[in-house]
Amino acid sequence: MPESRLYDKDFYAWANEQAALLRAGKLAQADIEHIAEEIESMGKTEKRELLSRLRVLILHLLKWRFQPGKRTPSWEATIKTQRHLLVIHINDDNPSLKPLIPEVLPRAYRLAVIDAAGETNMLESAYPKTCPWTFEQLMNEDFWPES
Repeated sequence: MPESRLYDKDFYAWANEQAALLRAGKLAQADIEHIAEEIESMGKTEKRELLSRLRVLILHLLKWRFQPGKRTPSWEATIKTQRHLLVIHINDDNPSLKPLIPEVLPRAYRLAVIDAAGETNMLESAYPKTCPWTFEQLMNEDFWPES
């Protein structure tokens, strides 16, 4: 089956076939265009993971800050876990994502506010328009916003 048809019909088989071709040095037979698309897609996935982890961290910090009477060990664990996973994701696995933080942080904050409003029954307008914390604060294991 030609590479592009296999790509559309059985992605797993296509991926294994392409890996074998690359390892064998058979670049002329490889489906270079789709390989390039998949590599670009992997990069986008890493950026989306950064956004998602920041959103979850900010969501729980917002709840921590704006609903101090409802704080739970689960919120604390989520905050700690997301901080650790972000360190791994950014520092260990994808250091080239660091320059994207200023772009991703406002998006993550906006999504976190939407989620926080839904989970706390507070209006979105009750939260600051922009993230009240720097990335450094968000990542600081000693930072716990108080009301």
